[in-house]
Amino acid sequence: MEISSASVPVIRSSKSLHRAWSMYDWANSAYNLVITSTIFPAYYNAITTITRDGKTITDRVSFFGISVKNSSLFDYSIGGAYLVIALISPILSSIADYKGNKKRFMQLFCYIGAVSCCGLYFFNANTLELGIICSALAALGYCGSLVFYNAYLPEIAVEEDRDRVSAQGFAYGYVGSVILQIICFVFVLRPQWFGITDSSFPARLSFLLVGLWWAGFSQITFLKLPKGKPLVQKHEHSLLANGFYELQKVWKQVKSLPVLKRFLGAFFFYSMGVQTVMLAATLFGSKELKLDTQQLIGVILVIQLVAIAGAYIMAKLWQS
Repeated sequence: MEISSASVPVIRSSKSLHRAWSMYDWANSAYNLVITSTIFPAYYNAITTITRDGKTITDRVSFFGISVKNSSLFDYSIGGAYLVIALISPILSSIADYKGNKKRFMQLFCYIGAVSCCGLYFFNANTLELGIICSALAALGYCGSLVFYNAYLPEIAVEEDRDRVSAQGFAYGYVGSVILQIICFVFVLRPQWFGITDSSFPARLSFLLVGLWWAGFSQITFLKLPKGKPLVQKHEHSLLANGFYELQKVWKQVKSLPVLKRFLGAFFFYSMGVQTVMLAATLFGSKELKLDTQQLIGVILVIQLVAIAGAYIMAKLWQS
């Protein structure tokens, strides 16, 4: 038995449409590199840790009057954002399929994430709550938009093209994120070149640039992606009820496919493990391995460059 594909009518494959779809990876991957992996964790750790003579005096902060370890607060806030997405994305996806408006949902989450990144420009030691809320909303926007971004792949590419287009998207994401990362590193590592005297400004400027980059380049994607069509013209239930109704239909089909159930369960734990490593890597490297900022930057850039090569090689292999 196959899961119904009525909600994803495949249009004729178009390389220009594939490139436009891939440009969303170019747009939002800057968040994943700058905010998740490099500059934001280092900045967050620096402004929430009190040191003396190179030794940590305290790394506890007050969040709305609650004393908590800085790394724990960061991890719980991002974990909370992921939990919200895990709970609402199946319902929103069902509603999007039913109404044919997944492009609107993708835009909504994209702008939530981009605006939140811009909001991090105002994050400093005196605005901890704002910084945590914005970082959590940015994660929410990033993950939420990817749900609908990935759902477009079977609609814009025929089956034999999907692996190639997916690999192309990864490659675009790695290249775009590295370009903005290098721009941000110039400000962070060489602020004197620009006459910057505020030590917090380069990092905060980087967060602003990520938001503008994300919102700006995503317009290429939104201009080309099809709007989508509703499953039916006449709605028998309320919008929310129909979301649950569509989800129930898919769940019944999944239950009849034991191999797919095992795969989805395994992928869930695999994905959570990978995301945890990505989120905690920088703080772990700086706090436990005692790597300085330049060492962390070097390691992460090498990883990104290797990933670019790997993504392009996979794309070429699928074409051959």
